[in-house]
Amino acid sequence: MSTAATPLLRARDLVKEFRVGRRRTFRAVDGVSFDLARRETLGIVGESGSGKSTTARMVARLIDPTAGTLEFEGQDVTAAGGSGLRAFRGGVQVVFQDPYSSLNPRHTVEQIVSAPLRYQGRKVAGGYRDVVRDAMARVGLNPDHADRYPAQFSGGQAQRIGIARALVVEPRVVICDEAVSALDVSVQAQVLDLLLDLQRERDLSYIFIAHDLAVVRQIAHTVAVMSQGTVVEQGPREQIFTEPRHEYTRTLLEAVPRIDPAWEAARAAGETHEREDTR
Repeated sequence: MSTAATPLLRARDLVKEFRVGRRRTFRAVDGVSFDLARRETLGIVGESGSGKSTTARMVARLIDPTAGTLEFEGQDVTAAGGSGLRAFRGGVQVVFQDPYSSLNPRHTVEQIVSAPLRYQGRKVAGGYRDVVRDAMARVGLNPDHADRYPAQFSGGQAQRIGIARALVVEPRVVICDEAVSALDVSVQAQVLDLLLDLQRERDLSYIFIAHDLAVVRQIAHTVAVMSQGTVVEQGPREQIFTEPRHEYTRTLLEAVPRIDPAWEAARAAGETHEREDTR
């Protein structure tokens, strides 16, 4: 297979079991497989408890899979450790859900954003400050605020700090685990636009974990739908959203609030004050 045709990231039959009590185990993820192409976004959607975040943590090697394999740039990294794991994490970074809980409140932005560089053991002549300031500017933050602490930033700004931290090591893949779900709608749109701009500029690939199908439709090229630890449907974005094949996918789509054009027209004309049904 040619390098051009090889997926950047490939997961095959990933399984994760957690011990519950002395003799029982709970299978949170059961046989998840997918390919992530270069410069593309895979959206993984499902309800809370569907296993999507556990899948993300396995793919990032934050937790080890019970079974299955993970390949990055054609290399098996399922059991990588030591320098191999550090190298993998240089290529695959994570942006977490809660922008505040994922940032050490006692560290400055400079300390937070430079942390992956220190973990990687990358030396920078003159220190990390200029690299951090460049990363902050790229995500729309004022570089002069590098000495401030997370509590001094809004939720949207704090999430941009998390994105800057992920990008500072020049990764190939960024896993966004519910990265906009804690943000207001207007701030969500700004962060999504930023992610899309960065993807075009840096040839990034994303795994975008979300329960909000409307958000996934804006950013994903392909979509995997998870339920009870398994992928029940997977395919191109428009096929999933316009011709879903699995009943669970149809149920998720039917739960998305929709605007009633007739009601909106009446509201604009001042003819109604109440919305009876938005779906």
